[in-house]
Formats: sequence, C-alpha cells, structure tokens
Amino acid sequence: MKEKVLNFLSELPLLEKQLSSEDIFQDQRKFRELSARHKYLLELQGLWDAYETLQRDICDATSLKDVEANLDMLHFLEDEVSQSEKKKEELEEKIQTMLVPPDPDDNKNAIIEIRAGTGGNEAAIFVGDCVRMYTYYAQRQGWSIEFLSSSPTELGGFKEYQFVLSGENVYRFMKYEAGTHRVQRVPKTEAQGRLHTSTITVAVLLEPDEKEDLLIEEKDIRVDTHRSSGSGGQHLNTTDSAVRMTHIPTGIVVHCQQERSQIQNRELAMRLLKAKIADRERQKKREEVALIRSTQVGTGERSERIRTYNFPQNRLTDHRVGIDLFNLEQFMKGEMDPIIHALVSFYYQKEIDHA
Repeated sequence: MKEKVLNFLSELPLLEKQLSSEDIFQDQRKFRELSARHKYLLELQGLWDAYETLQRDICDATSLKDVEANLDMLHFLEDEVSQSEKKKEELEEKIQTMLVPPDPDDNKNAIIEIRAGTGGNEAAIFVGDCVRMYTYYAQRQGWSIEFLSSSPTELGGFKEYQFVLSGENVYRFMKYEAGTHRVQRVPKTEAQGRLHTSTITVAVLLEPDEKEDLLIEEKDIRVDTHRSSGSGGQHLNTTDSAVRMTHIPTGIVVHCQQERSQIQNRELAMRLLKAKIADRERQKKREEVALIRSTQVGTGERSERIRTYNFPQNRLTDHRVGIDLFNLEQFMKGEMDPIIHALVSFYYQKEIDHA
C-alpha cells in the first residue's frame, strides 16, 4: 500500500506548479480537472499522514509496554495500543478506497429506487427499513436527500420508494448497492416464531447532468394523472396531481406524487424517466462489451442476489466480496462503510484483472 500511496502523492508538486500558472485559467475545463485531482491527492495526503502518525504512536506505546513495571500504566498503554490499532484499521480501509482512481461519474446524483420483491408485507416493511438505512448513511456522508415518490402500504411499509442522493462520492459509494437484497427474520405478526425470508430490489440510477441531458419528444410520452394516495384526513389530495409518465418507444413507466402540484410532479417524473432511459442505454453498452469478453465484470445488477440480512444471527453477508459482519443493527443505522469501501476496492480490482 505504501508504494502505491507514495506514487500517487508524487504527482502533487507538478499539479501545484500547473495550478499556479497564469495560463491555466484560460482553460477552465482543464483547471477544474486539475483542481479536482489536487483536492483528491490532498485528502489522500491527510489520510496517509494520520496513518503514519498512528503507526509511530503504536510503536512508541509498544516499546514503553515492554519496560513498564507499573500495572496501572501498563493497562493504560494496552488500551492506547488497542484503540490506535482500531483507528489504524479504519484509516487503512479509507486509504485503500482512496487508491481506487476517481471516476467522472463519482460525484453525480444517484436516483435510488427500492421495490418490494417476494415476501408480501414483510418485504414492504423491509423497503422502509432500507430507506432509513440509506438515509442514515447519507447523513453520515453529508449528502442531500430529495424524496421523489413512494407507494405506502397499510402496515407501514412501501411497495416502492424513490429518492435522489447528491453530494461528494454519491455514485462512487452507492452504485454497488444495486441488486436483490434478501432479509431473514421473524415477522412481528408471526405467532410461532418462524423465520421468514423476503426480498427487495434496489436500483441505482445515474441522473444525467446538463451536459448529457436527454432530449425526449412530447409525442413519445403519455402522461396520466390521478389523485395522490396518502394517509387520509388533512393529507388527502383532492386534485389530480399525481403523475404517471410512460415513454412509448421503450415502455418505461415512472410515477410521482411527491408534490401537490401536477407541474412539479411532472418535472420530478421527467427526471426519473430520463435516468431510467439513460440507465437502459448504459446496460445495452455493458451487454455489448460482455459479448466481446467471456467474463463480465460484476456491475451489481438488480437481478443478482447481492446481500443477506439475517436478523436472528445479527449477521450481514455480502455475497460478492464474501464478507460476514455480525453488527447488523449498526449497519441498519447507517454504519455501512466497511462493506461500501470493500466493494469499491473489489470491483476496481476486477476491472484491472479483466483489462
């Protein structure tokens, strides 16, 4: 790892020289690229400096342990070493993730679409659980969350739920969440305590930015309106503000009832529709590449069963990287970094192996 880090950081002097040149401001595109690279390397430098400091602290404390006779001081030093080793592992994990080169799509918005699969009400309830899990994770990352649409069920779950995440490294960290998630637990309504297995699917759609915005002609769209579903009472919408939008050439259908205004719902539905059309185009390109090479690099497709959440055992298993974590409760509260970082490194290595 050290050799890779130092090799990356060797770029810093040249980058800083280029950024200090007066000519660089005449090419704004190059300036943005160099600035982004410079920011990335400075972050890596900070992590590496902290990592080396911890290594020295551990070495010093270990040396003192070997000669310390006072039991209280010895216990203190052992605790220091233990805590520092844990911090060192966390830093190493972050550094390994940083060593995966940035991608132009890393910071783009991601539309997350979660749907109940097999398992009836329990699957719908787990959709809600995963919405909360991703919300907690987004808050930890400092990302913004924008709700698009949902279809609630009577027992407090959701048939589907769609929202947008935006911020630094959103797509980099979220794209491998796409796939089938399996949950194993005893439902609250299960009188005999039998284990129930259900599934949900997660789609992670890259929202097109201004440069790649799709042009969709009005004649290719059918728009149907209806009243938004809700909890009733003061929340009941009495106008036809909910929008169902169908892209006729592809058959893609999206639905949005977030806003009370039909115009706003049309705008949100169009965003979702464009993301789905763009995602289908990317999928076609991936399939074309897969025909050329016999082994396709894993992409976290939603047809793959990627993860199992076993609540009785407090165990989370990611089937792609072969990791078992026995802290499911913390994971569901948004402490997802160990899996997320492992996936980023894992798929980068697969790309290298298949290059």
